[in-house]
Amino acid sequence: MELNAQQVAVLDRLRSHGMDVVAFPMYESLVGVKRGNCAALLTPEESGFRVYGSPSYLIDGQLSAHTIQSDGHWFVRKNQKLEATSQRRAELDSFAADLAEILLPVA
Repeated sequence: MELNAQQVAVLDRLRSHGMDVVAFPMYESLVGVKRGNCAALLTPEESGFRVYGSPSYLIDGQLSAHTIQSDGHWFVRKNQKLEATSQRRAELDSFAADLAEILLPVA
């Protein structure tokens, strides 16, 4: 993937805020970012990146979906399910908020 100077600057800002740039093989046309147990996919735009879908909690290093079932909140990936405790949801919310702030254009 070829990146322009603005996109490289955004990736540098992400790294300076403790986020790692990672690859998710199923999403090779997107850029992955990860911090702790949370990750997101980014789609390149001329002025930087935007979040593709929603930030996600990782299960075994892979993206999951947040679901609400009759027995509570869960992060689900294939046949695996991890309880979406208030602590895990808070970690994901913090990651998502930080990511959104970092992705804002810089003057």
